[in-house]
Amino acid sequence: MTPVELSRTVLRAVRRAVDDGELRVAVPERVVVSAPGPGGCGDYATNIALQLARPAGRPPMEIAEILKALLLSTDRLTDSHTDAGADGTTDAGTDGLTTGITDVVITGPGFLNISLGATASATVVEEILRRGTRYGYANGPSADFIPLYCPDEVRAVVVMDALARILQSQGAAVRTGCEASLDPRWVDILGVRVDGRRMQDSPALPYYAVRPVPAPVDPLPLGRDAARWALLHPAGHDRPRITDEHLVQRESNPLFRVRYAHARTRALRRNAADLGFDAEPGDVRHDVVVLLADHPRVLARAAAHRAPDRLARHLVTVADAVLPLLPAVLPRGAEKPSATHRARLALAEAAGTVLAGGLSLLGIDAPDHL
Repeated sequence: MTPVELSRTVLRAVRRAVDDGELRVAVPERVVVSAPGPGGCGDYATNIALQLARPAGRPPMEIAEILKALLLSTDRLTDSHTDAGADGTTDAGTDGLTTGITDVVITGPGFLNISLGATASATVVEEILRRGTRYGYANGPSADFIPLYCPDEVRAVVVMDALARILQSQGAAVRTGCEASLDPRWVDILGVRVDGRRMQDSPALPYYAVRPVPAPVDPLPLGRDAARWALLHPAGHDRPRITDEHLVQRESNPLFRVRYAHARTRALRRNAADLGFDAEPGDVRHDVVVLLADHPRVLARAAAHRAPDRLARHLVTVADAVLPLLPAVLPRGAEKPSATHRARLALAEAAGTVLAGGLSLLGIDAPDHL
């Protein structure tokens, strides 16, 4: 079961509770599922019970108990409804989707923590390997047209450039503008571009002003990748640190960890080929699976909040989660490659794909050798 399918299943549970008179509330258009927070458990979590509590006039724990019972009951969710998903696709009935849910635990004030069956990780990995570095992208163009505008300042230009890439990945049409012509060094070294100066052809058109805290010093001596990371990794309201620490190849450098994790996944693929086996998605219970499944939501939220730093921090989290898995991917000694090794290799490749795609959206190279 993918996160999109799980979201629809939870939404179907809400609709069934309303149809059966257990809840009196307007059914929301969508339900957000994400990785469990602190104190949570399972594969995914949702705060839908807390969202419905006030309009329903009932404690969130009561709503959570109602939805828990429905999510664990396949027969009550089998109906003739046709649900429209967040991506615009439709899904008639459950078609056995709830069979992927093995447990639901309520934590805190009413969070639903959902555990999925053994095929959950394989489904996520298959989807990533199928879509490649475009995993998490919108299925097609949207109706959104978003003009971006920034002052003549290096960090603002870099943030706008990365934000335009992320918005375009979510289907939006984007036009960028700057109050002055770009410094040619920014174009050559940082790889930034704008569509033009202020939108003089559409003076009445509202635009989003990209105005992060300016860079305290010139980042160009760091080179393209380190400079862009130094400017993009901190939140826009934080002052970036423009130091040589972004160039050092050690664990204290988040950019190094992300690129190292990606390079290691690519090295494992080459090593596995030398040993005569390929990746094959399978059941691997590992924290990184949930993070990979959450990647489309991270991209959507980074676009919605105009915050490339959200993507940068997510990549660090993915890298830190996958690195401990990598030593167990290849067989050791006289051990023969097994289905477990093939599944771990597929998961590692999926993580590397997400890291490469995310770095690309930030305008940063993801080398196969490091």
